[in-house]
Amino acid sequence: MDAPADLAHDASRADALVTVRARPAGEAAPQAPTAEILIMDRSLSMAGRGKLDEAKRAMCAAIDTLRDGTHLGIVSGNHRAEVIFPPDGGLARVDAAARETAKARVVSQLAEGGTAIGQWLACADRLFATVSAPGSVRHAVLYTDGKDEHETPEQLGAVLAACTDRFVCDARGLGEDWNYAELLRITEALHGGAEAVVTISDLTEDFTRLMRQAQSIVVARVYLGLRLNERFRLDFVRQTRPVEAELTARQPHDGETHVPLGSWSPDEARQYQVSLRFEPASLTVDENLRAARLTLHAEGADGARGPCSETRSMVVRRRAAAGFGIPRSPNLTRVENERELGMAMRACADAQQRGDGERADRELRIAVGLAEELRDTARLRLLRSVSVTGPDGRLQVRRDASRGQMQRLGLESTRTAAPPAGAVELPSLDGTLRRVCSRCGTPASVGTAKFCEECGHRFGDGPANDAPVDAP
Repeated sequence: MDAPADLAHDASRADALVTVRARPAGEAAPQAPTAEILIMDRSLSMAGRGKLDEAKRAMCAAIDTLRDGTHLGIVSGNHRAEVIFPPDGGLARVDAAARETAKARVVSQLAEGGTAIGQWLACADRLFATVSAPGSVRHAVLYTDGKDEHETPEQLGAVLAACTDRFVCDARGLGEDWNYAELLRITEALHGGAEAVVTISDLTEDFTRLMRQAQSIVVARVYLGLRLNERFRLDFVRQTRPVEAELTARQPHDGETHVPLGSWSPDEARQYQVSLRFEPASLTVDENLRAARLTLHAEGADGARGPCSETRSMVVRRRAAAGFGIPRSPNLTRVENERELGMAMRACADAQQRGDGERADRELRIAVGLAEELRDTARLRLLRSVSVTGPDGRLQVRRDASRGQMQRLGLESTRTAAPPAGAVELPSLDGTLRRVCSRCGTPASVGTAKFCEECGHRFGDGPANDAPVDAP
């Protein structure tokens, strides 16, 4: 845990980076009971360019990959959701006969109707509720080629809130006409991964890989338990690696606040940022104070939660010096700059798709600069793929960049990487005058921040209701 103890005299926030690694026990971990639900989009838009045929091949390949004994259900979705396997509802144990029946049901589907992803997920939740074995892994995967047009964002949000911590869901955007923000919203709430499958023939390989990954899960549910000092309140918990995600679910449990962390496979590693708020005057200067205790909990085979790590303490000390004299953690600075990079990539994608080329170019240049500073080769490569040098010698978004490429840019904006070996530590920037957001009034946590961490407004723009202006 990286939790800088020293706080500036006027600070009102304390942060910690928590790295969690799943290590195998002394003996081979027993395979947890597994339930898998495949969700196929059969809306009318799937009829074009052979998409539904390719999706059927991918679904059949996924079914063949499942091991015997897995509990399987298949949901066919358009503006409604229908359980097409097993035919009598619930979930069926996979064996040779079940595989053939399931594949026949998949192949028989026709493209028609609209898209209501929330209904598909609600149907999957009802199927998972039929799993009686406690501690079972519950994993779903869906693909869609379109936007969630036949329900409101509020309806989708209500379903996601109901499904959080009940099952994990991976999502795929097929082709070019889907909405990256919707997929990120789904996978953020349900602890899954979102990817673009722009080349439709790649879906079969992708689904096969997903099934193999899902079958490696050994711990169905893990929680970060927080026990806070009464002078502190939890501001946010955010996953920062390997993918950024806001973790908003909170569960009171035995005097702690539990934050669901999803399912885990052996040797998996993730990083989280825990942020606490407090009133500066409530802390005595130069007093060591335990702000929080952090403990990991895992769900066992009997469904009960128990601690699976040592308890770590987050200790802080308020100094008499102002922020200029307090060195900042290079790791926290890097995480916040990585978040800035992701926000710039999404702003670029959004501006390009609404036809605001000037804004898209500006955000592209900001993103490329941040990616170069961070030596984030994966995201830099993606940014370069949609950019070209303009007549003025500056980078601009390629005018022939496809919608699928811009959707991928938005989707991959949350994918972070560990610092490269030998990376130079980023210098502390706390000596720089911090900006205050003109939209919500939140001060930036670092002096060179380009976006407000609270509301996403870009520093350098005017007030939220004004037309954007060029960054200086």
